[in-house]
Amino acid sequence: FELEEKLKQKLTEWGYEYLDFGCHSKDSVDYPDIAFLVGECVAIHEGYVGIMIDGAGIGSGMTLNKIPGVRAAVCWDLSSVTNSREHNNANVLSIGGQLLGDSLAFQMVKTFLETPFAGGRHDRRVTKIMEIESRFIKRESR
Repeated sequence: FELEEKLKQKLTEWGYEYLDFGCHSKDSVDYPDIAFLVGECVAIHEGYVGIMIDGAGIGSGMTLNKIPGVRAAVCWDLSSVTNSREHNNANVLSIGGQLLGDSLAFQMVKTFLETPFAGGRHDRRVTKIMEIESRFIKRESR
């Protein structure tokens, strides 16, 4: 919660608009509920990206990647953030608020927001990721 509040200040300072899906206090919450709301928003609104913070980032990343259209990256340093955007066109960053210091978390979010997808050979690979997802969606609808 503390990191989220500080990050919201930074986003405003950097000139970004955002939606806040929670949490709204230090009370315990179930991260899958919030991750679902973030992922649903990103999946529905083309061009939106999401930032998800939980204890380690892992559980939220798992939840987010169940949502069709979401490519969530659980990242732990600037290199993994840059790679997730340049090579995998990640549209959600999932980080661990209990594992990262504020300064590194801010740098990671800024890098995520400012790093473009490189395209080229990576576009083919991201397309394959999305095709795999669509195969499972088609199976479920049978």
